[in-house]
Amino acid sequence: MKNLIIIGARGYGREVCGLAKQCSGYNSEYTIKGFLDDKSDALEGFENYPSIISSVENYEIEENDVFICALGSVQWKKHYVEIILSKGGKFINLIHPSVIFTSNVKLGTGIIIFMYSNISNDCVLDDFVTIQGFVAIGHDSKIGKWSHINAFSFTGGYVVLEEEVCLNTRATVLPNLIVRKKATVGSCSLVVKNVKEETVVFGVPAMKLKF
Repeated sequence: MKNLIIIGARGYGREVCGLAKQCSGYNSEYTIKGFLDDKSDALEGFENYPSIISSVENYEIEENDVFICALGSVQWKKHYVEIILSKGGKFINLIHPSVIFTSNVKLGTGIIIFMYSNISNDCVLDDFVTIQGFVAIGHDSKIGKWSHINAFSFTGGYVVLEEEVCLNTRATVLPNLIVRKKATVGSCSLVVKNVKEETVVFGVPAMKLKF
């Protein structure tokens, strides 16, 4: 039996804890050992959660530990995952039983997929991709490492999200488009052309935001 440790004990960490209890491996392949968070009082006022064991930086990995990262920020997810990987930590996938996969889907490791999402045929999800609930990923899409796709988002067929991309709630990317590395698509936005690296786009159609 593996001991699952959740990186992050705040709002999203509590959501991922709930997801972990709904996945098929709970109490058969793993139990939940606790959280890692540098905010030791993050769970004050909340009941029925495992405790915060340590910060990520100070935690010493033990036999049978496995990890999942419950951080909504692409930047901080990558930061803390890399700390655990440098210590020899291993990550698992958490996939809600209601998720639909069609044929030939390829999954990396450290992946989180919430309820009622649909991953169509011949898609590739790289390591540490997070997909929130009610997301639809069109056929032959490629989702790059570290990317985060928020609830009710959609990608058409042959879409490519490169590494560290964030699609915010209800974002839509039309077929055959590329969202380049570290780009962010705003909530309720419609992407109708390729998005350049490290840009933020928003609106219908999605346009680059200037600050």
